Amino acid sequence: MRLNEVVFNDAKPVEGYGPGFFRIGGTVIEGPVITGAMGTQTWGGFDDVTALLDLAGKIDILFLGMGAEIAHVPADTRRQLEDAGLGLEVMSSPAASRTYNVLLSEGRRVALAMIPI
Repeated sequence: MRLNEVVFNDAKPVEGYGPGFFRIGGTVIEGPVITGAMGTQTWGGFDDVTALLDLAGKIDILFLGMGAEIAHVPADTRRQLEDAGLGLEVMSSPAASRTYNVLLSEGRRVALAMIPI
C-alpha cells in the first residue's frame, strides 16, 4: 500500500467539531465560522451575508454547513450569493467539513461557512 501525505496550502483543514465548536488548524473556535485560504474567522451567521459576499471571485465553491442536519438557506441569502457568482453547496456541517477537506487537499479554491452542531 502506498501512502501519500496530504498537504494543505494556505488554508487549514477542519480537524474536529462538537456541540457549539469547531477545531480548525489546531485552533478551537466557538460558534459559526468561515474558513478558507483567506484564513479562519468567526461568522455572524446568515445575518452576516457581507462576509460571504466578500469571497466572490476568490473561490470556486462555498460550502455551507447548516448544523447537525441539512436545512434551506434563507431565500434572500441564496439569491445574493448566487447573484454574486458564488457556487454554493448546502449540507450538514459534518458533511460540509469532510467535503471541504477533500477538495482543499486537492488544491481547489474552496471556502466553508458553518453553523455548529
